[in-house]
Amino acid sequence: QVQLVEPGGGLVQAGGSLRLSCAASGSIASINAMGWYRQAPGKQRELVAIISSAGSTNYADSVKGRFTISRDNAKNTVSLRMNSLKLEDTAVYYCKADGLRYYSGDFRYTSDFWGQGTQVTVSS
Repeated sequence: QVQLVEPGGGLVQAGGSLRLSCAASGSIASINAMGWYRQAPGKQRELVAIISSAGSTNYADSVKGRFTISRDNAKNTVSLRMNSLKLEDTAVYYCKADGLRYYSGDFRYTSDFWGQGTQVTVSS
């Protein structure tokens, strides 16, 4: 019932910009934190940026000053604005909802959910 959908990937030239979005749907009560992760070929998945329900943010050193994460608590969405893209940013990007509280029938649950991933390719 709870799903995270990620449109917004694509092919971008180095130095360009791209915006990723992620929408959580279902009978959602609240989400503690939402974040973006990425995984490049041959590498482990890494945290790119996270944002708490109160708006506190953290970024990987490699993207500080270039990427901006934001969220809309009322709409259960999170976005990642990516500027000055580099070849090294090429990866599959995943959004994650951490500590998501939701209802199924008369019961409330808390769990983590992942989006399906979207490909971002930066070309020269």
